[in-house]
Amino acid sequence: MTAADEWLKVESLDLEAQGVAHNAEGKVVFIDGALPGEEVLVSVQRKKNNWEQATMVALRRESSQRVTPGCRHFGTCGGCKMQHFHVGAQVATKQRALEDALWHLGKVKAERVLRPIEGPAWGYRYRARLSVRYVVKKERVLVGFHERKSSYVADMDSCEVLPPHLSAMLVPLRNLVAGMDQRDRLPQIEVAVGDEVTALVLRHLEPLSAPDLQRLREFAAQHGVQWWLQPKGPDTVQLLDAGGPQLAYTLPEFGITMPFKPTDFTQVNHHINRVLVSRALRLLDARPDERVIDWFCGLGNFTLPIATQAREVLGIEGSEALVGRSRENAALNGLAAKTSFVARNLFEVTPEELAQYGVADKWLVDPPREGAFALAKALADLAAAPFEGYRPPSRIVYVSCNPATLARDAGLLVHQAGYRCVAAGAINMFPHTAHVESLAVFERG
Repeated sequence: MTAADEWLKVESLDLEAQGVAHNAEGKVVFIDGALPGEEVLVSVQRKKNNWEQATMVALRRESSQRVTPGCRHFGTCGGCKMQHFHVGAQVATKQRALEDALWHLGKVKAERVLRPIEGPAWGYRYRARLSVRYVVKKERVLVGFHERKSSYVADMDSCEVLPPHLSAMLVPLRNLVAGMDQRDRLPQIEVAVGDEVTALVLRHLEPLSAPDLQRLREFAAQHGVQWWLQPKGPDTVQLLDAGGPQLAYTLPEFGITMPFKPTDFTQVNHHINRVLVSRALRLLDARPDERVIDWFCGLGNFTLPIATQAREVLGIEGSEALVGRSRENAALNGLAAKTSFVARNLFEVTPEELAQYGVADKWLVDPPREGAFALAKALADLAAAPFEGYRPPSRIVYVSCNPATLARDAGLLVHQAGYRCVAAGAINMFPHTAHVESLAVFERG
């Protein structure tokens, strides 16, 4: 076990933004709050045979990349873990994390490292799920993120990663809920910001009283927001009062407007999403005579821009409801004739099913954290036992929110399906957090 007076040299950061060191016994020590290059004393909180988890208690040598956190709630609020680390160094660390995952988990090395995609470091979070808690003993309402490593809601009156108008709304939201009849039956408020509308989704466990509904309307009028009510799961969300502008975001480069519901999955950071879509499409390089498949197409975030360039795009998603919404978005943007959409379980794709979707010149793959193992495995199986008439895509652009599953899938594509990883790079979608998004390009042959 690490001794209380043993100074540790921090070697790197892990994917949880913990400093990584080795003690005198050679055991790995994960240190909350420590940065690479620092020398620290620690208090061990947890120990196993091969590793220990600790908290920094003293600092002898400070990293040149250590900065003053931009939010005064840093360290208590669990929403950000890296505000004490210079944002440029954060990006470099995420790039290294991607490269390390590709090599150690997939035995893949990208031929070219893409320049990281970066954007605003503050006020970028256009989607958030805020917890609401009525503290009976204090007769107070808290609205915010959970405390670090705790189920308690942090006592916060501002948040620097939320857009300023939302940060300024935290205290008014506290006061609103405190005055409601159902204040102890309102567990969360989900936030979604569009180009013209800020939507707030109130999760309520019991029907709201008429006075409570009136309080919501008065709050909406005062703060210029749109209230949605969610009595049960995300599919039950309904707009409180019809009318007003539609919740949507735009992709100006492609002339596309994307309406969405506040509980739909859309990218948290609209600034980065616009750059990401543009970069992904340049790398995909779809030609006017080509057919493209967009796997895990969602609402059409990539499908519709691709349709402005390719002959035909097939979008595939796991939900019939999302497929219907994608068709609506395609029609709204005048792209219905160049797009088609199919719903199926993308975690159970066989080589036979893959071949049934026909030949596509290129793929865009944007899976959830679980990755696209079934797709990569089906391509690998087709490479080993080809189907007559089927030709695999010449290029795949893979957008990932989990470097571990990207690396796993990259290993299949490179070592079994006949592809090369020609490029890969990090995307700083979530500044000040340890979350790593990335982009990789695979070419056949």
